[in-house]
Amino acid sequence: MTQTRLQLAIAVAVLVCGAAPVSAQTAPSLGAAQSFAVLAGTTVTNTGPSVIAGDVGVSPGTAITGFPPGIIVSGVIHSADAVALSAQTAVTSAYNVLAGQPCTQDLTGLDLGGRTLTQGVYCFSSSAQLTGPLVLDAQGNANAVFIFKIGSTLTTASASSVTMINGGSLCNVFWQVGSSATLGTGTSFIGNILALTSITLTTGANVTGRTLARNGAVTLDSNSITATCATGGPPPGGCPTITLTPPTLLNGTVGITYSQTFGGSGGTGPYTFGVVAGSLPPGLTLSPTGLLTGNPTTAGNFAFTVRVTDAAGCFTQVAYTMAVTTAVPTLPQIFVALLAMLLGWVGYSRLRQPRIG
Repeated sequence: MTQTRLQLAIAVAVLVCGAAPVSAQTAPSLGAAQSFAVLAGTTVTNTGPSVIAGDVGVSPGTAITGFPPGIIVSGVIHSADAVALSAQTAVTSAYNVLAGQPCTQDLTGLDLGGRTLTQGVYCFSSSAQLTGPLVLDAQGNANAVFIFKIGSTLTTASASSVTMINGGSLCNVFWQVGSSATLGTGTSFIGNILALTSITLTTGANVTGRTLARNGAVTLDSNSITATCATGGPPPGGCPTITLTPPTLLNGTVGITYSQTFGGSGGTGPYTFGVVAGSLPPGLTLSPTGLLTGNPTTAGNFAFTVRVTDAAGCFTQVAYTMAVTTAVPTLPQIFVALLAMLLGWVGYSRLRQPRIG
């Protein structure tokens, strides 16, 4: 009898304490901040042809600069108005909800790059670093929630990426950052960044989600930010095959206007484009919408890599080599130059002739 009671007690203990709930984490409501792709506390500053799909706002600060050359599609600017104030209040509430959720795994001191994570609350007592690819596997659960609680800074290396596979929603990815977040050149990122201080996106970094800074600035440089709730990849096969066109580029000429449009296919639009390695020929720029244009200023051979990212965070990239040559005068140009020289010589000869009378 005593043995039976002991076995029963052990069974009850296993049922009660044996495993933590699989989905203990919950996604907070973003409320009035839901429509914002960019929200800052002090200033929003943009450099270059950034494309923002969603509202752009600041509160209690007032300064929003760099639009144009940046463009805002399907959104409006809110500078220190009631809408921006309400959005900041919602961000503060969501930030606190995230900060209060218990950790399911402590990743302090570990790089996020090269990992595949399932839903959970991942904690860093200090800073967090992403170098390379991070894959979030929803395991066929459209309601899977991924929360990253970071004690101080979040930093990504150049060309790093975060992607979702197996059916999760990008709206259920949250980055609660205790100070500031910096996304490196060409980073492809998904989820909602809620930073206590500031958020900086360096050249060509793209975010499918939101950049929400409570007390500091949001600084942009030729970026694409899309506030969307796209589903991350088709379950269960992961990302589809994305194709980037054209496969090769025409060469350019110094001083001659160059224009080439890149295209993406195979994934979920819209697509964003950026240079993730190497350098474009001086004088050329690549917009997030895929337009490579400008007037080359320097002759030479230039190698660079272009990445296309779809709305679900899936991407591919192609390495290009482009030659820029010095313009060679055409026959009409040579003829005009010779004629000008001849006329100049004739005029000079007449001036040297002695006057008669």
